Amino acid sequence: MPLLDELRARLGEGAVLSGTALAGRSAGFWHPEPLRAAALVRPASTDEVALALALCHAAGQPVVPIGGLTNLVGSAACGEGEIALSLERMNRVEAVDVAGRALTVEAGLTLQRAQEVAAAHGLLLALDFGARGSCTIGGVIATNAGGNNVLRWGMARAQVLGLEVVLADGRVLGALTPYRKANAGYDLKQCFIGSEGTLGVVTRAVLALQERPAGGATALLACERFTDVTALLRLVDRALAGTLSAFELMWGDFYALNAAAGGGAAPLPAEHGYYVLVEACGESIAADEARLQAALEAAFEAGHVSDAVLAKSGPERERLWAIREATEPEQHAYRATQTFDVSLALDAMEAYVGRVRAGLARAAPAAVLHVFGHLGDGNLHLLVGHPEAVAQATTAAVEALVYEPLVACGGCISAEHGIGLEKKRWLPRSRSADELALMRGLKRTFDPAGILNPGKVFDPDPQG
Repeated sequence: MPLLDELRARLGEGAVLSGTALAGRSAGFWHPEPLRAAALVRPASTDEVALALALCHAAGQPVVPIGGLTNLVGSAACGEGEIALSLERMNRVEAVDVAGRALTVEAGLTLQRAQEVAAAHGLLLALDFGARGSCTIGGVIATNAGGNNVLRWGMARAQVLGLEVVLADGRVLGALTPYRKANAGYDLKQCFIGSEGTLGVVTRAVLALQERPAGGATALLACERFTDVTALLRLVDRALAGTLSAFELMWGDFYALNAAAGGGAAPLPAEHGYYVLVEACGESIAADEARLQAALEAAFEAGHVSDAVLAKSGPERERLWAIREATEPEQHAYRATQTFDVSLALDAMEAYVGRVRAGLARAAPAAVLHVFGHLGDGNLHLLVGHPEAVAQATTAAVEALVYEPLVACGGCISAEHGIGLEKKRWLPRSRSADELALMRGLKRTFDPAGILNPGKVFDPDPQG
């Protein structure tokens, strides 16, 4: 391919991998097969990203930006005729502004490394989720990732102060402002946050940091009824005086499987309807534990909680979080799995899950439904486990069972994982025709040739 020869000549031999050099490259955490791409391009600077995209734009060559490849909806899926663009060589920390509480990094840096840098300066990068060690800042921003701390600090969008983005034709938009207030016309960076690499490639970012809480208290609670769970959320939010940072819900069957997989005795007996992981982060461990203990006592008195355990050490906290974050037990328990993340009103959740469960009993009687999620954010994750391999018709039927009921209750088909390839046919359930038309208009404006991550989020514009 002449384009690959030119890319090698301009970027260097090691910047362009193809053929046997791609043999050891995985398509992602959830996809063990080899990466399928015409080549993997690995620029080492913003200028090199701009050069690579300019050349691909001129040649009409499709480009798929990839990060840590932990995405669940195929946002970084790459075809044999496409070029994968990785910023793995752009992983530097450029500046830590302690006084201004801001961190400037290249987009190939992992989230965990960014967290560690912030912590070394007594600050907190509030973004956090299970893939922290693999996902990259660019991927986090491109998917507007959520995670464990959204209840208190918001999604990725809330953590981004400034961005540098390279457009499809190689132009560079440099808006690396470190200010929390910058109200000068359209906030263009918002177009790229959550765009899944379809509008531009994020190369550098300025991230907002928080003062690192000195305290921390974590508890696992058992409830019998869903109404107890929602009442508990209000109670602990009031009692913890602004320090509530996580309120994670697990249905009983999900908890039973994951608690047993950890080895040793479960923190609480697996005999209750619901389990809630509550975490407070405030000014001191003693104060946080005292407030949380008082909240638990009030919850017991009100009849909302049946049992509870308060973590007394770092390892105990990690054990509780491992139950909530683990995915391996479900992967090992079933031959095939389907994962979903949806958002909807709290008062609609119990009926919604009941409807999905009843539908599965009819359409896929052997399937098992596990439900968990960030209840404080209105976000549920559903995992459907199949004991045997399933036909495509069955997986499609399961998707319909999960997504169709959301229309009636005003829910969203994707709370935090994005659309990618897996959910794009369901996008009209959450977006109107006018909204989709505006999205396609943005795509034409930023990427008129349609080379960036083609086919993701929605199909190519028929007006193309």
